[in-house]
Amino acid sequence: MSNAPEQPTYRYDAQLAGDIELKWQDRWEEDGTFASSNPVGDLASDNRNLGAPMYLMDMFPYPSGKGLHVGHPLGYLATDVYARYQRMLGRNVMHALGYDAFGLPAEQYAVQTGQHPRITTNQNIDNMRRQLRRLGLGHDPRRSFATTDPEFVKWTQWIFAKIFDAWYDADAAKARPISELIEQFETGARDTGRGAWAELSPREREEVLQDYRLAYVSESPVNWCPGLGTVLANEEVTAEGRSERGNFPVYTRKLKQWNMRITAYADRLDADLGTVEWPEAVKHMQRNWIGKSVGALVRFTGHSVPQLEVYTTRADTLFGATFAVLSPEHPLVDEFVTATWPEDVNPAWTQGAATPAEAVAEYQRAAAAKTPAERQEDKNKTGVFTGSYVKNPATGHNMPVFVADYVLMGYGTGAVMGVPAEDSRDWDFAKAFGLPYIRTVEPPADHDEDQPYLGEGRKINSANEHIDVNDVDVDQAKNRVVQWLAEQGLAQQTTQYRLRDWLFSRQRYWGEPFPIVYDEEGTPHLVPEDQLPVDLPELEDFSPKTFEPDDVDSEPEPPLGRNHDWVSVELDLGDGLKTYTRETNTMPNWAGSSWYQLRYADPHNSNALVDPENEKYWLGPRDDKKPGGADLYIGGVEHAVLHLLYARFWHKVLYDLGYISSFEPFYKLINQGYIQAYAFTDARGVYVPANEVEEKENGTFWYQGEQVTREYGKMGKSLKNMVTPDEMYEEYGADTFRVYEMSMGPLEVSRAWETRAVVGAQRFLQRVWRLVVDEDSGELKVTGQPADEETLRVLHSTIAGVRDDMDNFRFNTVVAKLIVLTNHLTKVGVSPRDVIEPLVVMLAPLAPHIAEELWSKLGHDDTITYAPFPEVDERYLVEETVTCVVQVKGKVRDRLEVSPDISDEELEKLALASKGAQRSLDGAEVRKVIVRAPKLVNIVPM
Repeated sequence: MSNAPEQPTYRYDAQLAGDIELKWQDRWEEDGTFASSNPVGDLASDNRNLGAPMYLMDMFPYPSGKGLHVGHPLGYLATDVYARYQRMLGRNVMHALGYDAFGLPAEQYAVQTGQHPRITTNQNIDNMRRQLRRLGLGHDPRRSFATTDPEFVKWTQWIFAKIFDAWYDADAAKARPISELIEQFETGARDTGRGAWAELSPREREEVLQDYRLAYVSESPVNWCPGLGTVLANEEVTAEGRSERGNFPVYTRKLKQWNMRITAYADRLDADLGTVEWPEAVKHMQRNWIGKSVGALVRFTGHSVPQLEVYTTRADTLFGATFAVLSPEHPLVDEFVTATWPEDVNPAWTQGAATPAEAVAEYQRAAAAKTPAERQEDKNKTGVFTGSYVKNPATGHNMPVFVADYVLMGYGTGAVMGVPAEDSRDWDFAKAFGLPYIRTVEPPADHDEDQPYLGEGRKINSANEHIDVNDVDVDQAKNRVVQWLAEQGLAQQTTQYRLRDWLFSRQRYWGEPFPIVYDEEGTPHLVPEDQLPVDLPELEDFSPKTFEPDDVDSEPEPPLGRNHDWVSVELDLGDGLKTYTRETNTMPNWAGSSWYQLRYADPHNSNALVDPENEKYWLGPRDDKKPGGADLYIGGVEHAVLHLLYARFWHKVLYDLGYISSFEPFYKLINQGYIQAYAFTDARGVYVPANEVEEKENGTFWYQGEQVTREYGKMGKSLKNMVTPDEMYEEYGADTFRVYEMSMGPLEVSRAWETRAVVGAQRFLQRVWRLVVDEDSGELKVTGQPADEETLRVLHSTIAGVRDDMDNFRFNTVVAKLIVLTNHLTKVGVSPRDVIEPLVVMLAPLAPHIAEELWSKLGHDDTITYAPFPEVDERYLVEETVTCVVQVKGKVRDRLEVSPDISDEELEKLALASKGAQRSLDGAEVRKVIVRAPKLVNIVPM
């Protein structure tokens, strides 16, 4: 027979916690507890009155087949805690969660198994929804959706159509309908550049419009990844020139693809960062990606060659330019290539080719086989001479024009003026090809003459008969050189951006189809709005055709092209029934997440993207958020550039076209930290299950009799250190898990997971439970006797601190303050209702299930969700006395107990009259008294 003490019947343990949690989750769902009301539409029927809106968002989760580990819910929990707090303050809180369900993982699984990606995706969504429901998150389920839902796809395609039918009017600094541009062409108010609009064919007109449309098709350099069988946006390519997914090499190829003209918004995307409350680090990353720089376009001319335009931020170094370089992808390369080599050509410049055309073509093929990173990092500079020269207007010297792969089309004009003395890459190229250098900045005396000088210094060698900028500071020299060149029509000051247009095509199946068809001439047309959504066709093979990773000459073959019945479609687009060909690329997985913040506000609207009243109510500008947008957005910093930049772009286009009132999608942004955990590797370097590792007393770690090595990293399946929420629910309950995660540290900071420490959160909740419920009988222990003054001081100090911490997202210190109050009540051994009820209400955002149960036991019929948050009684925040130190000549001579709000004059009198001060002064006169009420008085004698 066991001698272990029998556990009390009503102890708050994992089993009781689980029963309570499931009970309240069902109750919340049945009662629609977290339903938020819209001003108009189908969600406006809620019987609660509309209060001040509070729109809280989590970054779109992707429903992975692996399910959640304990690191995933960190941001969701923080948003939920804040949402529950705001409801208690009387706000009409909208908090919902949808699923970003298109993308590569589901498609790859479909390729491997033959199962349709929709089946896999829906299964993953169901599993994730189950895990998150069990966590007690207070989402409004009526507002949930997946990007794969046909109705959501319809509006994603509708937005694309609006972007396609829009252009950016630089004079008005906004997007306008393309019909207004056509009207300008028709009236002659704007020149087409190709003749009168009325005389142009439909195809020619569309070619004109393609230069203006915000969504357009172009044949331009793209990132081609043969190993994935698709092209990638710049943001999807690592610094090493490989694909983020799969780590395959990525090459630069010219292909016909859809693009979004995000560069038109570069200045606004940069400037409007000043209107949002985001972490400075994220703003810095966005500004760096946008890459705004002020410089000049300098034009070089030559014999029988087109004008060569170069962007530079250092026009003052023009006197040091000795050659020019074109990117291998530059559109003017062929026009610079001569038929034969010049008679005196340097053999090193020809690569042994018989003609410049042969040399350049071979070099272009070789450059295409390199990744952008390889081209940038290779110290051994390569290139080939085109046979042409351009004139340096400052020196009058002819500069040979080369093609070299260290110059990319991704920045500036895709051409550079080579200034070897002040640029390390130009220096390396000049050395490789025997080109001269001219210093225009004087280096220090000890500078190595055989190296470029990249620092600041006196301007030298920068004068001719027309202009002299020697000994002039750099900014003034830049302005003078640009002004002088501008007078000759050879330069203009300009602003450039690192940002490139957004590559919007993917050779994938599992994505939104474009609402685009092509006529027999290849001209794109929109599918009529009443035929949206364009659904994905059924396929037997979902995979794009992939190639060997180094097969540079391969061509994309989208899987949608295999369904010929779908690709060919008969439509009447206004000129009779004709046969058209559908676009077979799909949109990238960024499409749905670029506008979902709008759909939460009106998720069932079949007539509009979002009703204007609902959008204005939830996202519209207010005095406390001038640009509008969701009040709070929480998610990982890994989305600081891609998702946030794209969402801002789409949002601004919709704002310009008058569909929404806000010009930023997310007003306040918080990036939560990561949950990290220990991982262990054996002697082979192979990860072993962390939960099966044993720690010895001497600090070593062992797995199945073998010593292993401990390391620290991000939690995940690959490191075999994954802990799931399901395990936590089973062992401790969801509320304990919630409290532990929120108590681990500041929200923005990564923190270490330690399962053994979770029990501390459980013990805290057990103490709260015991303050209210007798563990043996289950009877209520709360009394009606008023709390003593000391307890009320602790209570109201806690309320003040918790409110301040909640307002500033310091949830870890909220837990700490609630523990202090709980420990005080436990110590005094009483449970006065006037303290217990505020404690339970303050606990509810963190541990909602146990709080609901205790609230019910305290006699309340309504949910605690909308119970008013406790108010501070200022009387109990005033300390009875404060200790004031009295110093004479800097040494402590006395201590006085005084009122915290004592005046300087009164405190000075008391200090001078104190026994310690009188004894120390011993009759001496006082020269000065320094008073720092209420805690310090320093007396300085003569």
